[in-house]
Amino acid sequence: MEPVELEKAVIKKLKTVIDPETGADVIRMRLVQDIHIDAAGKITYTFRPSSPLCPIAVTLALKIIQVIKEVPGVSGQSITVIDYVQADLLNELLKTVLKG
Repeated sequence: MEPVELEKAVIKKLKTVIDPETGADVIRMRLVQDIHIDAAGKITYTFRPSSPLCPIAVTLALKIIQVIKEVPGVSGQSITVIDYVQADLLNELLKTVLKG
């Protein structure tokens, strides 16, 4: 699948991830940004929780990772959490989750 088509499929899938606090999806809320997909199907993106103290940041990040894994053609992913009080800790946790 071409990167442009794959990006459309990823965005469509991400629209199913709903922030329970607002009832809006993570794309509409612009919580997932800077999506890039290389020719091999690896996706990199940024996750910006809705607030620096977002109580569901970990849950949302894990859900985002899971739905992206379900998109056919995605060969891997890299997520970077920004503007969150424990972004460094969460980024390390998510790297571990993605490794295995």
